[in-house]
Amino acid sequence: MSSSTCRMRPSLPFTKDKAIRLLLVDDHEVVRIGLRAVLNNNQGITVVGEAGTKVAAVRAVTRLRPDIVLMDVRLPDGSGVEACRDILAKYPATRVIFLTSFTDDDSVLAAVLAGAQGYILKNIDSSLLIRSIHSVCKGQSILNPAVTQRAQYWIKAQPALAGSVQRQSLSPQEERVLALVAEGLTNKEIGAALQLSDKTVKNYLANMFQKLRISRRAQAATFFATRKN
Repeated sequence: MSSSTCRMRPSLPFTKDKAIRLLLVDDHEVVRIGLRAVLNNNQGITVVGEAGTKVAAVRAVTRLRPDIVLMDVRLPDGSGVEACRDILAKYPATRVIFLTSFTDDDSVLAAVLAGAQGYILKNIDSSLLIRSIHSVCKGQSILNPAVTQRAQYWIKAQPALAGSVQRQSLSPQEERVLALVAEGLTNKEIGAALQLSDKTVKNYLANMFQKLRISRRAQAATFFATRKN
């Protein structure tokens, strides 16, 4: 079944064949079991599959073509942000909601830049979670308005920023670090990916931030996404 389910009129009653097809992505099996118990076959939602890693999530979307992916930010083999970007690049009609315990602006902004339609916390009430899924399926966004506004402000400032960077280009290694920052990886994860020590990663970040004239990882992610597009 295609992802057109999300575009059906709200006035139509949900039936089994028109239920929202949802994929659960979380590295904790207990969390997935709990979510499945709450969501599956409840108020027009059918859990069509589960995944515990970034790679498994992308494969599951290819195989199952869900309407919505409910996903954590942190995954064992990478970030949910990276998985979101990969999924939407191949299947733009799919909608991604991050369900996570991370509340920092950097994580939320990275989700915005990756194209997610929702970012909610794991302490959410089950009835509100269900309503949020339906809202996103109808095309609404449930992202933090303040963070969205901040992202838009930073994006508008990118032309001047890009000009300053052209005069003081990033090194190849700084470019690699920047790309991993944009994916939402921590310093430790970046170090493991590039075989660098935490101290070396911090030094690259400091130099990169100075060149970009920024002070936050989310600003670096904004610059990377804007320049890439």
